Amino acid sequence: MKACVGNAWWRPAITVALMIALNACTTTVKINPVSQLPAAEAAHIPDAVPQAEPLSKNGNPAFYDALGQRYFVMSSAAGYEEQGVASWYGPGFHEGNTSSGERYDMYGMTAAHRTLPLPTYVQVTNLSNGKSVVVRVNDRGPFKKGRIIDLSYAAAAKLDMLRDGTAFVDVKALVPGGSVPATDTVSADTHATTMFIQAGAFSAAANAERLLNELRQHGHADAFIRNDVVKGQPLYRVRIGPISTVDQFDTLVAQLKSLGINDAHLALD
Repeated sequence: MKACVGNAWWRPAITVALMIALNACTTTVKINPVSQLPAAEAAHIPDAVPQAEPLSKNGNPAFYDALGQRYFVMSSAAGYEEQGVASWYGPGFHEGNTSSGERYDMYGMTAAHRTLPLPTYVQVTNLSNGKSVVVRVNDRGPFKKGRIIDLSYAAAAKLDMLRDGTAFVDVKALVPGGSVPATDTVSADTHATTMFIQAGAFSAAANAERLLNELRQHGHADAFIRNDVVKGQPLYRVRIGPISTVDQFDTLVAQLKSLGINDAHLALD
């Protein structure tokens, strides 16, 4: 388990119980100094190739606690897809232990996720430029609020997110042996993606209206209700936006948390 994510956010040491449960490494600033490969060269490292593997003997407890939050490890990655913010970790953790017990290789196509089974293969797409990579999840994290995946240096280089440290991404689990979409092209439609913060979703319109009024009373004039039909039933999604930057996302998530809304997340239109 690493202790750092993009944007220079440093995670404090995890409790001994957690470190035992996940077989995590100790928090060390320079585990193994390494000469950093230029981003342009790292971007040519081949993607991970999904293959059937048994679950790791380490890093797959039924649940674990980190920074006061309990996380339940998924029994299967089938059907998993999520949009949110990705970060990355690099030289300070090169060759340190991951939660699976493997050595972290900043030049490997790997990633950390809080709840996916270890290992799991996922396709990660940068929603700002359409670039995609396939990585193997073998570590736990990130534990910063609003982050859904922590990528290796090489994966971040291929997604062109090293400089910013974070990026809006789509993460989709892949089935070993199944087809993997091309990852070396840039989608022409990516820049048309509109992103929002979803503060809540309700089957009853009155509940959605109640939350909408509360948000507007606290200055969120761009809050609105999106009406959808899911499996033949109405669904009222309360959203804020559109948003365009990770800083804006982080600010809104923090504001919503102060209102008692702890499950706000990125949503695409």
